[in-house]
Amino acid sequence: MALRGNLRDFTVTQLLNLINLAHKTGTLVIEAPNEVAKVSFRDGKLSYAQIGQDDGHLASILHKTSRLTTGQLRAIQLRATHVSDKELGLLLINAGHMTQDDILSSLQSYFTDMVRRLFTWIEGSFRFENDMMPPPDRITVRLDLENLIIEGARQLREFEQLQDEIPSLEMALRFTERPGSNLQKMNLSVEEWRVVSYISPKNTIQQIASAAKMGDMEIRRIVYGLIQAGLVEVVRPDGAAPVQERARPAIPVQNREEQKSLVNRLITRIRSI
Repeated sequence: MALRGNLRDFTVTQLLNLINLAHKTGTLVIEAPNEVAKVSFRDGKLSYAQIGQDDGHLASILHKTSRLTTGQLRAIQLRATHVSDKELGLLLINAGHMTQDDILSSLQSYFTDMVRRLFTWIEGSFRFENDMMPPPDRITVRLDLENLIIEGARQLREFEQLQDEIPSLEMALRFTERPGSNLQKMNLSVEEWRVVSYISPKNTIQQIASAAKMGDMEIRRIVYGLIQAGLVEVVRPDGAAPVQERARPAIPVQNREEQKSLVNRLITRIRSI
């Protein structure tokens, strides 16, 4: 029987820690309200990761990590449709386009980024499937989880702080009375400019995030920075009637003894399945 649970009771970081400690082999499936993630492990090490409809094929990953140009990606997609990832990797190495280390480092970077996206998922269910592994034609890696676990714990603390500062994404933003003087002193990133371009009392922060293709944590971090810089302020959206704020999902919080007991029980359980 697979280990199952809810992210409201156990965070992704805690799940990674359990898998690492128990040296488990299999796939962690996380079903959030809008996406499904599949993260595979071998002997407690990260092996493969995919979220939603992201194309996990080697050519697409090499393109996303800037190892292949758009033209090279299209050529591979046209001429090597039926070539497996392992065969494609050998072709690229033998042709001198890249080394084995280039391919492995791209895969490691991509899979790590996929896992980072999961750190702030706090709604959804999970299960660990012992018999589920990536397709045999895919290239897998072996990455230690320790650094990812530390990073995940840090991101979770940051997300909790940002939730306190900006509890609702259904609010809107408007520029302060004299944003121009503040803008002149700031060096905004490309992502910050994208958010600034959508700021209007008519647009909720959630709508801005969707338009800018950003996750909850990224949009909160940028909005908080703009607020701290005195550039914008939070307001109720134009035309919105006053409503009672809905309680946001709580990040799991337990005292030290309860958490230690739960972790020990789950380690015992996951080792036995």
